[in-house]
Amino acid sequence: MHKHGGKKSKQSNSKSSRDHLQRTSQSISLHGGSIGRQPEASPATGSTSQYGKNSFEAGSSSRGKEMSRLVLNPIKNHKPESYEDMNLDISSMLLSSLEMHLPSYMLGASRNNKASYMRGILQDYVPPALRYRDQKQKEYREKIMSNYQPLHQELYTIDPVAFFVPAFLKAIKDNTEQSFRSIMSEPAPGIFTFEMLQPRFCELLITEVEHFEKWADRTKLHVMRPNTMNQYGAVLDDFGLQTMLKKLMEDFISPLSKVFYAEVGGSTLDSHHGFIVEYGSHRDVDMEFHVDDSEVTLNVCLGRQFSGGELYFRGMRCDKHLNTMGHSEEIFDYSHVPGCAVLHHGRHRHGARATIAGHRVNLLLWCRSKHKNSKNN
Repeated sequence: MHKHGGKKSKQSNSKSSRDHLQRTSQSISLHGGSIGRQPEASPATGSTSQYGKNSFEAGSSSRGKEMSRLVLNPIKNHKPESYEDMNLDISSMLLSSLEMHLPSYMLGASRNNKASYMRGILQDYVPPALRYRDQKQKEYREKIMSNYQPLHQELYTIDPVAFFVPAFLKAIKDNTEQSFRSIMSEPAPGIFTFEMLQPRFCELLITEVEHFEKWADRTKLHVMRPNTMNQYGAVLDDFGLQTMLKKLMEDFISPLSKVFYAEVGGSTLDSHHGFIVEYGSHRDVDMEFHVDDSEVTLNVCLGRQFSGGELYFRGMRCDKHLNTMGHSEEIFDYSHVPGCAVLHHGRHRHGARATIAGHRVNLLLWCRSKHKNSKNN
């Protein structure tokens, strides 16, 4: 895992554990270290034990210092529980992911016992800032939802006719690979571009975000940014748009991902991270080379007038070769058009060139699956 400053990372014997811990981050930078990732605390020692040769030591509990253990490879066909309602000081998503690595004797335990077991492990390995982030975000959202008054209430529930262009709606309704490809281009393997959003919807969403940021400024609320790479923009779920985004993923992105990204979790999308990014003068300028914390990413330009800001893609790699050069057939540059979408695998390496004039606003939806293929792509 990378450390800040671009130093070569130390390799853990437990790659699977690392992958699930890093899911709590927002993005992975390929230059200059980690983006939201936490350094690995102490090494997880690969061992053969009474739990089987696929076990590894996850750490010692502060109570009795007994050794807690996890299974190296995720348990197939196991459906993890939800911990969202338990009001814990550790991310509920992290617990659900980690449950896939519990030893067999723990899988049948009560939810409370599983949560306590995993919490004991994580408290030894996860820095306090990460453990408490989920609770901090919950309090942040509760404060917003109790006080923020939306500008455009119609955005908060999906109206397909008002949101989407007719050709996109028809393709989704027909729900076949042929209908999807009829509205799409695939300029590079696994990258799809298509017209998606109505101009009025784009403008309403931009002005809603502007309204939220002005409200936050008046009330002295520090806006939590989408990830550590973006210093501007906002998380749409934070001010009430999570229901709309969930519907967007389930009814309009999942049909596409089931066809084009089934092998990487596209058939089982079950959570999302939706946000707005802004580029231009007095905003973010560009985006460094990175991969997303998602199985499938939707990126739609909302406007406004701008020059530059092209996306550049350079193929997919496993963790050990993220920084290798792209082959000629992997090189693809894309110029944003308002209302038009780019759909790609989250681990498809990409970045954004400088927006040299004007103001560019994009909607990003990172679509995730707990049941993704555990193999590297």
